[in-house]
Amino acid sequence: MEFDPRIFMFVIFGLGLTLAVTLERVLARFWLSLPILYVGIGFLLFSLPLGLPHINPTVDGFDAVALEYLTEFIVIASLMAAGIAIDRPVSWRNWRQIWPLLVIAMPLTIAAVALMGWWMVGLAPASALLLGAALAPTDPVLARSVQVGPPGQNKRHDVRFSLTVEAGLNDGLAFPFTYLAIAAIGMTSLGMWTVQWAALDLVWRIAAGVAVGWAVGRAGAWYVFEREADSPIEEIDEESESADQPKYSTSEGLVVLGTLLLAYGLAELAEGYGFLAVFVGAVTARQRENRSRYHKLSHHFIDQIEQIVLVIVLFGFGAMLAGGVLGALTWQGAAIGIALIFVIRPLAGLLSESVCNLPLPGKLAVAFLGVRGMGSIYYLAYGQNHGKFFQFDQLWAIASFTILVSIIVHGIVAGPFIRMIEERKWHIHLGEDEGLPSLSPENPRIVRKSDSEA
Repeated sequence: MEFDPRIFMFVIFGLGLTLAVTLERVLARFWLSLPILYVGIGFLLFSLPLGLPHINPTVDGFDAVALEYLTEFIVIASLMAAGIAIDRPVSWRNWRQIWPLLVIAMPLTIAAVALMGWWMVGLAPASALLLGAALAPTDPVLARSVQVGPPGQNKRHDVRFSLTVEAGLNDGLAFPFTYLAIAAIGMTSLGMWTVQWAALDLVWRIAAGVAVGWAVGRAGAWYVFEREADSPIEEIDEESESADQPKYSTSEGLVVLGTLLLAYGLAELAEGYGFLAVFVGAVTARQRENRSRYHKLSHHFIDQIEQIVLVIVLFGFGAMLAGGVLGALTWQGAAIGIALIFVIRPLAGLLSESVCNLPLPGKLAVAFLGVRGMGSIYYLAYGQNHGKFFQFDQLWAIASFTILVSIIVHGIVAGPFIRMIEERKWHIHLGEDEGLPSLSPENPRIVRKSDSEA
């Protein structure tokens, strides 16, 4: 029988999906993570003479397009899952620790990476800016181990909360600078094009993304909770004895998935940021009927979709490494990736967290555990497909090396680090208890109908 690489890929993908959950638990005992293993397997398999596809976006434009579409979807799914998982009501007081990460750490990281790319590697200004925009945002896909858990846990965890919301919202600042890099191609001085960028790409697109996400999130929540009867979130974990009352419902997951994909599409049609709309929509929907079991059902449904696509992407990233995407890497490019993970992000994160009252180890956790991953691949692929940048082989090499180092370092360190700060209660703001702040008093909308009508 002739060997068919296509069928072999089905076998590997099937095994990867089947063993993912078990391997994740086993690897945690050895301070390892699933991404480390699956990227390694992908690299090994695609390095063997098996006739598997050669994946390298620096030499094949189709690979760049495929990477853009695939990473776009998995980022959307990850933002959905992250938004639905957030129990904390939205208010300035409850979310005050997030804004410095967005307005201080993010721009500083973009500027530092872009400056190093221009100075050390000799990148053109537009290419250096694209590199900074691609590597600055933390990743909602590979940061599962440091994000908040499923909805309904009702436990305060300021470190996980900060990392989750930052990963959900920082796309709203990464994309403007991606557009700025595209607009800057061939430009030698500032002019009206920078004013147009500020008005359209910075102000309008962020505002449109937030507005569309809020509106669709509100409409989707209304559709779900007016259409179906509600029941407490705890009932999902109880055994159902009645044959005509199933324990799980997949229809609600489909509704939420469809609603948030709608938010993404409508935001993009309005020239807003779809990623931002998805996260805002998920958070907005989560705020209504806070105790409803449907939030946990929806999160479980979307989380399964995310894990399916994640296995593909991890094998694919390993295939990219085997395909020679690191071929243009120099020691200067490697230094940028190492500096970002060990110096730039930690210092920028600590500076932004200096205004909050987390214990110092908690601030260090937020500052250091900013994982880089699939979002960076998306922004680079988007830039390659929408602009004629120079030295793209070096951009891909630097970004891929940075992601690889992040997968290894954060995959080993994140679990023990988080457990240590939890055991010593360093994950909560000083002077505040573990309960979520103001679950009902500040936001009466989250009280169940059955409670409010009783």
